[in-house]
Amino acid sequence: MEKSAYKIHIIGAGISGLIAAQVLENYGYHPTIIEASSSVGGRVKSDIIDGYTLDHGFQVLLTSYPAAKKYLDFDALEVQKLLPGATIFKNGKSQTIGDPLRSFSLLLPTLFSSIGSFSDKIKILKLNILLKKKKIDTIFKEDEKTTLQYLKGVGFSEELIQSFFTPFFSGIFLEPNLETSSRMFEFVYKMFGEGFAVIPKNGMQAISNQLKENLKNTTFLFNSKVQEVQDNQITLVDTAAIKSHITIIATDASHFISNLKNQETAWKSCDTLYFETPVKSIKKPLIGLIADKNAFINNIFYPTSINTATKGNKELLSVTIVKKHHLKEDELIKKVEEELLKYCNIFETKFLKRYQIKKALPNIKNLEYEISSTETKLKSTIFLAGDQLLNGSLNAAMISGERAAMGVIQTLEDGFIIDELTSEYS
Repeated sequence: MEKSAYKIHIIGAGISGLIAAQVLENYGYHPTIIEASSSVGGRVKSDIIDGYTLDHGFQVLLTSYPAAKKYLDFDALEVQKLLPGATIFKNGKSQTIGDPLRSFSLLLPTLFSSIGSFSDKIKILKLNILLKKKKIDTIFKEDEKTTLQYLKGVGFSEELIQSFFTPFFSGIFLEPNLETSSRMFEFVYKMFGEGFAVIPKNGMQAISNQLKENLKNTTFLFNSKVQEVQDNQITLVDTAAIKSHITIIATDASHFISNLKNQETAWKSCDTLYFETPVKSIKKPLIGLIADKNAFINNIFYPTSINTATKGNKELLSVTIVKKHHLKEDELIKKVEEELLKYCNIFETKFLKRYQIKKALPNIKNLEYEISSTETKLKSTIFLAGDQLLNGSLNAAMISGERAAMGVIQTLEDGFIIDELTSEYS
């Protein structure tokens, strides 16, 4: 059978599914992606509202991610760099700290900042050197502890942990207490130190769009919800079943396979609210951290502090909340606006849109960096992909998609599928 004749289906047009399709194409196969929504991207999507580009949650791409360097064209994405630092709002004042070795403009603000002691700043330099030397695979073999335990073990002061590490990494891990594995802390910290946090000029969806545009022999079935996946058949909601030689489930598989019903992935959630404001309270492309432990808001960012393809009339502000709550939307907006005024002196806000992201990051233990292609195989004709297999990152999403595709290719080249199904499809 010709490679192009195999019926290979990928469920989910997120980053994992798109990478899986690219790898299959590279080996001569012509897959089909089945996507429940009307566009690619999964959790990496953007909307245009009132002339502004609104990402589905505040997200950045780390240019040091190995898989991102392999599969993305940063120049074509016109990525815009954020400065390697943060503006910290505390006790009614703001201070800026950062890595002066990578951005000279942060030298004086960091030196004269009261955030953290001199001892803290020495420890940060030592941690930078340590993690720069440590290999990624070594990081993911370390014993796991919480990030908070790790930071205390390094000897950072309570003030620095509360004022910087907690709000900064809470915004990345999407949980307020730094309970995330120390493996993830070391990995993310290393990636920040070796590259830049960037956002494409057209928003984060540009990443998904670029991956889609690279595909030349992949068919897309949008607005197609999957009900069940069996060995050689995919049942869609309200439509006839689709025959499939082999299927990659590039999303949470527990909804589609009966014997996985009790193995549903746990997810972290967050809220991101966008506002239009007349001016920016942070002039440079820096994340704003709210250091008060009683604050509801975790971090803020002005997407209009970088070059964007769309231009609204004023400034765009994103606000991220990671604490759990049961507020109605109007109550949530009111509370956020009150805190923006109280902590950041931001007023005259016009609410634009809320993104309530219930499945923002997988909440998993025993984090891994790698997975073998054979480990992605659930059954002889069903493979799994998605960052929930490894760790919550774009890098993990790409790696898992690649490994699942390689598992499919190995299975096909070994002839297992031909022996079982050639007669059915001939």
